[in-house]
Amino acid sequence: MTQIIKIHAPFDGELLAELPASSDQQIEQALVTAHALYRNRSGWLKKPQRIEILKKAATIIASRREELARLVAQECGKPCKDSLIEVDRGVDCLHICVEELRTKAGSVIPMDLNATSAGRIAFTQHEPIGVVLGVSAFNHPFNLVVHQAAPAIAVGAPVIIKPALKTPLSGYAFVSILHEAGLPKEWAQVVLPQENEQVAKLVADPRVGFFSFIGSAAVGWMLRSKLAAGTRCALEHGGVAPVIVAHDADLDMAIPRLARGGFWHAGQACVSVQRVFADRRVAREVAERLAAAGKKMVVGNPVLETTDIGPIISHQENNRIHDWVQNAVNEGAELICGGEKISDSCYEPTVLLNPPQDSDVMRKEVFGPVICVYSFDEVDQALEEANSLPFSFQAAVFTQNLDTALHCYQQLDGTAVMVNENTLFRVDWMPFAGARNSGHGVGGIPFTMHEMQIEKMMVWRSDVLN
Repeated sequence: MTQIIKIHAPFDGELLAELPASSDQQIEQALVTAHALYRNRSGWLKKPQRIEILKKAATIIASRREELARLVAQECGKPCKDSLIEVDRGVDCLHICVEELRTKAGSVIPMDLNATSAGRIAFTQHEPIGVVLGVSAFNHPFNLVVHQAAPAIAVGAPVIIKPALKTPLSGYAFVSILHEAGLPKEWAQVVLPQENEQVAKLVADPRVGFFSFIGSAAVGWMLRSKLAAGTRCALEHGGVAPVIVAHDADLDMAIPRLARGGFWHAGQACVSVQRVFADRRVAREVAERLAAAGKKMVVGNPVLETTDIGPIISHQENNRIHDWVQNAVNEGAELICGGEKISDSCYEPTVLLNPPQDSDVMRKEVFGPVICVYSFDEVDQALEEANSLPFSFQAAVFTQNLDTALHCYQQLDGTAVMVNENTLFRVDWMPFAGARNSGHGVGGIPFTMHEMQIEKMMVWRSDVLN
C-alpha cells in the first residue's frame, strides 16, 4: 500500500498537498535510469542543448515569479517578499550556469619542457563525474534544489533530487520547469522516500557519483560515512555564526544588518547571525538597539506582504527554541526582548545579553529568531570565544579600524569573514563552504559545477612535433 505524505503549511497547518512516498522499487528504478544515462556516452546532452534548457527554464521561472514565491512562502514559512528574492536568485543561478558553460572549458598542460615531454601536447576537457544525488533542506526549498540540480544539468550529469519531506513542492516545481524547458524527464528525477533507511541506502549506492547534502551536521556526516568508494560529496551544515562588534563600529549601519541577519526567515538559515561579541562599551546599546529593531518587525502569515518574520518550520522546533531561551534566562542571561511563543508556530524576535557560554543558545545552532549579545573587554578574548566551537563557516566583524578588521580576519575560524556586513551575506557566484563540523566541499554555482566534473586529459605524441 502506497504511503501518503501530507504537506502542511507551518503557519496555520493548512493542508497544501498529499504526495505518494517513493517505494524501494521506485528509488531503484530512478538509480537504474540515471546510471544508464551516464553510461551511455553517445546519448549525453550536448552543450548547446543544456544551455538552451537552462535559458528557457530561467524565462519560465521569471514569468511565474509571484506564483512560485507564494508556494515557497506557504510551504516553508518564508515571508513573501523574501520568497520573491529566493525565486529571483534561482533565475540568476541558471544564468550563472550558462555563463560558466560559455567561459570555462579545459586547459593546456605544458609539454616539450624536457626530453620526456618532447614531441607531445596535452590538454584537458571536462566530463560529468556521474549520477548526482541531491538531498536538500527545508529552509530554502526552491533555491537549494536549484543549487543542486541546475549545476548537474549544466555539466551534463543525470540528477536525482530528494527534497525535504516538509517542503517538497518547490523542488518538484523546479524540476517540472526543467522538463517543460526541454530537459528529458529521466535526466532530472525526484524521489520522496519516507524512511531514513531508504535515504541511507540511496546515498550508499555505488552508482552515485556525486552526493550533495544540505542539512544538519549530524545527518550529513552520518550519510557521508555511508558513501561508496569513489563517490565525491559536498556537505553544507550550520555555522553558529560569530560576529565581532568593536567599540568604534558604526552602529547606525550595523544594527539593521545584524537584525536582518539574525531575524530573517525566523533565524532559519545556516549562516544566520547568532553570537554577537560586542565590546563592553557598546554591548548593552547593541542589545537594546537590536531589540528595538526586532520589536518593529511584523511576525505572522508569510503570504502577506506586510510580514517580516514568518513561522518556525514545526511546532516541535518552536518548543525547542523556547526551551533553549528559557534555560539560558534561568541560567543568568538577561532577556532584552522576546522570549515567548506568539503561537504554536511563531516565536518572538529575541535578544539575550550575556548568556552563559555553556548554554545551548551559545553552543549550538538555534535555527530560530534569537540573537545572543556577549560583552568582551579585549578583542582577543572575543576571538577565542568565537572560535571555541567545532564549527567554521561565515563570520563577521564591524569596525572602522583597518587593523582591527584585518586582525579579526586572520584570527577568526571561518571560510569567509565579512567586514561591516552580516554573516548572512551571499551571492551565488562566490564560494560558499563550511569547514570542520560545518561542512565539506565548496558550494556556489561555479564551484559546484567544478566539483561535479572530472578534468580529463589527452596527451598526444607526434613525430611532427619533434
